[in-house]
Parts: sequence; C-alpha cells; structure tokens
Amino acid sequence: MGKYSIKELEQLSGIKAHTIRIWEKRYKIIIPQRTVTNIRFYSDDDLKKIINVSLLNNHGIKISRIADMSLEEINDKILDMSEAKPEADIYIDQLVVAMVDMDEEKFEKILSTLVSKLGFEGSITEVVYPFMEKIGILWQTGTITPAHEHFISNLIRQKLITAIASLPFPSKKAKRAILFLPEGELHEIGLLFYHYITRSKGFKTFYLGQSVPYDDLKAVYKIHQPDILITSLVSFPSPKQFEKYINSLSHDFPEAIILASGLMLRKTAFRIPQNFKPFYKATELPALLSLV
Repeated sequence: MGKYSIKELEQLSGIKAHTIRIWEKRYKIIIPQRTVTNIRFYSDDDLKKIINVSLLNNHGIKISRIADMSLEEINDKILDMSEAKPEADIYIDQLVVAMVDMDEEKFEKILSTLVSKLGFEGSITEVVYPFMEKIGILWQTGTITPAHEHFISNLIRQKLITAIASLPFPSKKAKRAILFLPEGELHEIGLLFYHYITRSKGFKTFYLGQSVPYDDLKAVYKIHQPDILITSLVSFPSPKQFEKYINSLSHDFPEAIILASGLMLRKTAFRIPQNFKPFYKATELPALLSLV
C-alpha cells in the first residue's frame, strides 16, 4: 500500500493541500491515517478518490453533492464523462489510478478508448506524454515508488514497440535515421515515440536505444551514413559537458542533421551548431523530418 504525504497527494492529484484539508474537515471526503509519531498520511484509495472527486468538481458538480455519492456512483460518473468526450485531463488522471492499482486491464481499456478517439500519435502526445511528466517517469519526482514507475512505463513501452512493428517497411531508397540516447541516458520512452514517428514518415531507421557508447555511435554512422541523428538529452553532469557533447556530435557527424530534444535543451544556454536542430515537443518532429 502506498503512503503519501499531503504534499505528494497535491502533486499527483493537482489539488492544493489547503483544499484537500477543507474537503477532509467539512465533507469527510477522505480521512487520513496517522503514523505512531502522529504524522498524517494517505493511502492509495485516498489518492484515487481525491483524483475522481477533483474531476467531478472540475466538471461542475458541487463538492457537497459529491460527498453524498458512493464510490460506485463516483466511478460510474467518471466513466460516463470519459465516454462522452476525449478530455485529456480525465484520461491522465485515470491513468494515474491504473498505475496506483497496477491494473493492466484498466490501462488497456483507457488506451484503447483514446486510440479510437485520437489516433495513436494523438493519444501519446495529448495524454501519455503529459501523464508521464506528471508522475515523473521522465523526470524523477520521488512521489511514487519505483515499482509503480516501472509497471506503467513498461506497459507504455510495450505499446510503442508493438505500434512500431506494425508499420510497413520503408523503401530501399528511403532516407536514413539513427536514433539513440547518450551513454548513461536510460529513459527511452520518448525516443521510442520518435522512432514511431520517424518510421511512419517513411524513413529507414536504425534504433540503437538507451546508453549508447559514443564510439559505437560513430561505428554505426560510418557503416550506414544516415541523413539524420535523433536523440534526447536529459541529464548531463554540467552545462559545460553538455555543450561539449553536442559540439562533438556536430563535428563528428558533419553530413547528418542532428535532431535533439530533452530537458538539457530547455534549461541550458548554449551556442547551436549549424547542423544541430533542437525541438521541444514531439509534435514538432514531423515538420523537421519533412525538411530532410
């Protein structure tokens, strides 16, 4: 069973701690437990309930009315809302609930509904990416257990790999792309989605995956002579080492266009090499690929 502080409950549910306390005292929406040292904490069930209560409240149902509803009535109302229209926030919060429960069947149902309404790319960009950011899969927040992160990230990873495998093979004359993460980079869900987009645009891809040694990257480049390199740059020990790395990419792969995303690009000031093109959202990638 998960144990959450009120701050962690706020981070995962999006409800201010002050509001949660009011809902506790006035409406008994949830009742926290206490440790032997009298510190308040909340359970998985509390987290799930506060997420669903928040959703109903945000869609115009008064908190006093919600307080009188049973858990079954709350869940039925959430289901009706999610079937009515594809609002991203509803699905993001329901994915959090599926993660907390480690409920693969629920995850499958949510994603299937999303794909039928938004398509695969739309489901990833509009719902799954914001969801991953919320729970800290790409940027660790420490508010949920590693087991929860691994469970949900592996389900998403499986979906992406299946989607990539379903795409047709590119033509022999197709332009070429290498996709990789630098040595030490392990979070590859974003890169897998870039792989899906790149393959769907007709490129022949060489997917090297996570933590690729630089010499191995150079060896693959020499053999296949790709038109583009695609990577994600999330964690470097220092801005200086980050800039050194991108300058090395630009120098060692001069004939390729280097497309890069990631946290380091947003938080670091650096001189952009001529053949280096940063992008900040997955939705920007198709337009960049069309220029190659």
